[in-house]
Amino acid sequence: MKKIVLGLFIITAACSQKKEEQIVVEVENVSYYGEQHRLQFHFSPEAHWMNDPNGMVYYEGEYHLFYQYYPDSTVWGPMHWGHAVSTDMVSWEHLPVALYPDDLGYIFSGSVVVDKNNTSGLGTAENPPLIAIYTYHHPEMAEQGKIDYQYQGIAYSTDKGRTWAKYENNPVLPNPGIKDFRDPKVFWYEEGQKWVMSLAVLDHITFYSSPDLKSWTKESDFGFELGGHGGVWECPDLIKMGDKWVLLVSINPGGPNGGSATQYFVGDFDGKSFTPQDEETRWIDMGRDNYAGVTWSNVPEEDGRVLFLGWMSNWNYAQVVPTEKWRSAMTVARTFELKTMEGKHILASYPVKELEQLRGESMTVNASGTTVDLMKGGYQLADMNLTVISEGEALGQFELLLFNNDADTLRFGYSEESQSFYINRDAAGNNEFSEEFNGDQLAPFDLNSKEMSLRVLMDVGSVEIFVNGGELVMTSLYFPSSPFTNAQLVTKNPQPIKAEGTIYKLKGIWNR
Repeated sequence: MKKIVLGLFIITAACSQKKEEQIVVEVENVSYYGEQHRLQFHFSPEAHWMNDPNGMVYYEGEYHLFYQYYPDSTVWGPMHWGHAVSTDMVSWEHLPVALYPDDLGYIFSGSVVVDKNNTSGLGTAENPPLIAIYTYHHPEMAEQGKIDYQYQGIAYSTDKGRTWAKYENNPVLPNPGIKDFRDPKVFWYEEGQKWVMSLAVLDHITFYSSPDLKSWTKESDFGFELGGHGGVWECPDLIKMGDKWVLLVSINPGGPNGGSATQYFVGDFDGKSFTPQDEETRWIDMGRDNYAGVTWSNVPEEDGRVLFLGWMSNWNYAQVVPTEKWRSAMTVARTFELKTMEGKHILASYPVKELEQLRGESMTVNASGTTVDLMKGGYQLADMNLTVISEGEALGQFELLLFNNDADTLRFGYSEESQSFYINRDAAGNNEFSEEFNGDQLAPFDLNSKEMSLRVLMDVGSVEIFVNGGELVMTSLYFPSSPFTNAQLVTKNPQPIKAEGTIYKLKGIWNR
């Protein structure tokens, strides 16, 4: 048995004082992280339920990942903030639960900033605090039919995020009478010498500002008539990239392939209002399984990257997927880049370079035909770097198959009929838990070249596909009887196709 501190929430009351206690939960160690469908190079909790990444901040050599967590079940429940740290965004150390529910409610999503100038007064000049800004969700008020049951609170840490104290005068941003009022993402706006908060409010974003993280003033609204409006807006993130600004907004439901997804807007921000470059709705990931993602704050200027992580699931089926001791994982960490295509800015993403440290033995691919065997009985975990080239005038339709000896097969590729890149997991293993898990996932794509580059990250139960340097990204879960060990490239076109590149075997992050 492996003892794991999961920090179940117990409150004892005495003379109106409350005490939060942790208990130790024992989780059976059957080959640690070796359960069926347990992803091997993606972050997942040791046990129980996880959803949105929260409070991602880099501080003194550590990437912090907090996350929505219910330490008493594998389905959603009273939300806590789970906690893990990493020096490279690849291998992770689990830490005790950081924030527990209290009289003000559950601890919903939010962000963490380094208050370098101690504007909050909750640290010192010599030891500035980390400040967590999060949404309180009061379940009893919600059950009573009230609409002001969500509001914003803060907590602070002066020991590198290991322990947290909640601000005694919470909430710092009361609810003005709006049902959905949540998920604050905060950053320091240098030009205005103030903090700026992006907050999801019903089906739009409201921007607030503050000099001290404790008192907030409304600045503007965005999105009433722009973007997807098939569901509630959640988990915003306003990011400066060069001379442009990018606003991420997750939505559930309303994604392009059903259920959850994250849209983005590129434009300008003047410290008060965000103005988009156009009215087109764009998505950071066209697969079904990348949601609620946000970026790390306080990344060193010398690094220069914008670093992102998402929850690898979909609310259509997240609570019923066939895993037993835990539910959910995160995507791999990704780097964002703004590219200019046809005069407009497009947000591309690709895996962080640190992931390459997991690469082991490799095989070189250089083969052609209407069917190309990429690997036989090969790697369970793989990083495929391929260029698919037509030996005719156009690349046309092609399909890449990942499969095992149990006849489970994942299919993805380009369809001339729909003018789309697609993923289909209907035959990729267990899919009986939800009808919404099945069917083609389609991403409209203008294939105006005779070649296409593909970066494919294959774990035992997930695939992340990066097309043409991340101009198109698709993420998808699957639950095969056994891990895929074979890959094949096929075309129905008369002209042969050629596959060039390298496939690397990847090491797992839990048993190294």
